[in-house]
Amino acid sequence: MKSTLFFVAGSILLTPPLCLAATSDVSNNNSSDATPAALSQEQQFQQQLDEMQRDYDRRLSRIEERLLQTQKATRTKKANTFNPAISLILNGLYASYENNPDDYQLPGYALSDEAGLAPQGFSLDESEVTLGANVDQLFYGQATFSLSDNAGETSVETEEAYFETLGLGGGLTLKAGRFYSAIGYLNEKHKHAWDFIDAPLVYRGLFGDQLKEDGVRLSWVLPTDTYFMIGGEVGNGVNFPSAGNHSGIGDWLVFANTGGDIGLSHSWQLGLSHWQSDGVKDRLSQGLSTPSFSGDSRIDAIDIVYKWAPEGNAEQQNLKLQAEFFNRDENGQMTLDETAQSSSYDGSQNGWYAEAVYQFIPRWKTGVRYDFLESSNSGSDSVVLDAADLLANGYTPQRVSLMLAWQPSEFSRIRAQFNRDESTADTDNQFFVQYTMAIGAHGAHAY
Repeated sequence: MKSTLFFVAGSILLTPPLCLAATSDVSNNNSSDATPAALSQEQQFQQQLDEMQRDYDRRLSRIEERLLQTQKATRTKKANTFNPAISLILNGLYASYENNPDDYQLPGYALSDEAGLAPQGFSLDESEVTLGANVDQLFYGQATFSLSDNAGETSVETEEAYFETLGLGGGLTLKAGRFYSAIGYLNEKHKHAWDFIDAPLVYRGLFGDQLKEDGVRLSWVLPTDTYFMIGGEVGNGVNFPSAGNHSGIGDWLVFANTGGDIGLSHSWQLGLSHWQSDGVKDRLSQGLSTPSFSGDSRIDAIDIVYKWAPEGNAEQQNLKLQAEFFNRDENGQMTLDETAQSSSYDGSQNGWYAEAVYQFIPRWKTGVRYDFLESSNSGSDSVVLDAADLLANGYTPQRVSLMLAWQPSEFSRIRAQFNRDESTADTDNQFFVQYTMAIGAHGAHAY
């Protein structure tokens, strides 16, 4: 490479003086004697040539030094290729309730075991450890493990563990492993990225806070001026609200998202999704005598998000409006496992929430959220349905939440929240204080 640089640079730097020197030689040959003026001119040319040679040497030396630095940096990058980026999310919580959190229920909804309230007082909230890196030029891999404390016992759970294609082409992306389902808007986001401390009531009632999928997702971003993505998932149907061991596909989902910008300050996104599981087997839920459901379950969802930031700069001020609506239809058999008493079950449940979050000055956010649920469930034995908390008894669970958050940097946050929960006849006033600390590499969140 040095010889090539010497040839190119030499050709540029040396050619003009050589041509001039050659002209001088011809002039000298045509005269019998060289004049002192001619000799002086030759000396000047030689001095210029020597100076250009020295300048060339200095430039070449700097180029070689930069090349060596680049080679060292490349070797370092290759050496770190197989070292995953590691991040740690620390969460801690203080919770206060007027009612006993152990008696919590949502009338009309059979809740999963993970859908309860956080413990009273101080507790180690769910923390996360994430490892992620490019596997090679084709694949990216990530695993997230959650750590939580329950009655003094620490449990570790695999939240996500998947690979995703890089540059599959044509706007296509394939994801496989365990991941949060693309149903709705909030479900794919990790809890520390939520704008409120707890999940909306409809998420708690339908998914036990979040729906995980063990399977495969294929998504396609269409080549259109307006953002438009469609996709589908297939899974093993083990996780709530499905359940049971399936020989093939246990549940599936189709979804579509579209959105765009309105000028520099506004943006929006609209999503539609349909989830279905035919052949749910012995799905356990909270309630007397441990009720279980077997049958078919279908969920339809629509979500919409609007964001505002003056001139697109969200550092000083920004506003986010977010709403989702879900409807679930189920039919099958409900059984009380402890007594073997059973009933036919035909359930229709729907709910929605709407929230607004406003950053009024840098580092400070406030928000308000409203939740609403209703249900119409029926069956052949009301005793069984009542034991499964599926009889609403005229209640339509509602809740209002107020939030205030201080975020001194993108890596730390302290947040307070008040809920007035009117899900039952005994209104529960709930108060929370949470800290969230992010350590290590952490990428930007999705829209």
